[in-house]
Amino acid sequence: MPDERLPLAPPPPRLRGPVLLALTCDRSGRAWRLADACAACAAAMSHTAVVPPTLLATGRTQPPPGTSRSARNTPAFGPTEQQRVREMLTYLATALPRFSSPAARLLALQCALRADHHGQIRMPHGFLRGMRLHGRAELWLELEHPGWLHRPNRRCSPIQAQLLDAAVLHQTPGRTARIRAAQWALHPAPLAVSAALPSALRLAALVLAAHSTAGVGGGELEALTRQCGQPPQQLEDLLDQLVHARLVTAWHHQHDSDEVRWELPAHSLASEAAAQQTGM
Repeated sequence: MPDERLPLAPPPPRLRGPVLLALTCDRSGRAWRLADACAACAAAMSHTAVVPPTLLATGRTQPPPGTSRSARNTPAFGPTEQQRVREMLTYLATALPRFSSPAARLLALQCALRADHHGQIRMPHGFLRGMRLHGRAELWLELEHPGWLHRPNRRCSPIQAQLLDAAVLHQTPGRTARIRAAQWALHPAPLAVSAALPSALRLAALVLAAHSTAGVGGGELEALTRQCGQPPQQLEDLLDQLVHARLVTAWHHQHDSDEVRWELPAHSLASEAAAQQTGM
């Protein structure tokens, strides 16, 4: 009788490294595909970027076995990331030319926080699309003109640049903590800032979120205008627009101390409290 046994299937490939979520773009740039891949395979795939774990931890999940209680009780983002963004906004207000646009400041913030210890930056096109900054070559020129960074190759993908700011090159803490702060800046709790808003409004909302605690915030008018890249009159107009968008309940200018104070909506406080309890 003929041998009717089926041929043995080849053994499954061995995974090399942790399983990651990889985002792959086809050559035309019109289609995207999400797939699980081991670290080695994801690194070998062209036109592929690994989705950072911080983007995936948006819901309540079971911690892996062996996770300490302190790690389980650590919220996804909190005051540490907020403080780091506030400090970087304060520094960039001085390091960048005063006429730098809000969009360029948002880009500079991400560059400063995401650079490696050599000051090298890699910005995937998909990431810039999410920030509504893709294809904005003039923003990179704004940062190159004062000598803050340099792009050795303007046609490479992902976009690569080299920071030239010595103070940023020696910043602490490590890159992992800084990337967490960069991620918080994209979604600055307790304000739910949409990426569809104009860059000026997004930057103003980020500045306010970085200077808010327990539903209220404040700062000197001069410092806020420099961080937002706006003259005082324009900043007041942006605050009115944030009130109209229901991101801010009310604000007022204390002329005696030259400070601006604001209040956040009640739903923002509820969102902040929920975020603090994520892992409890």
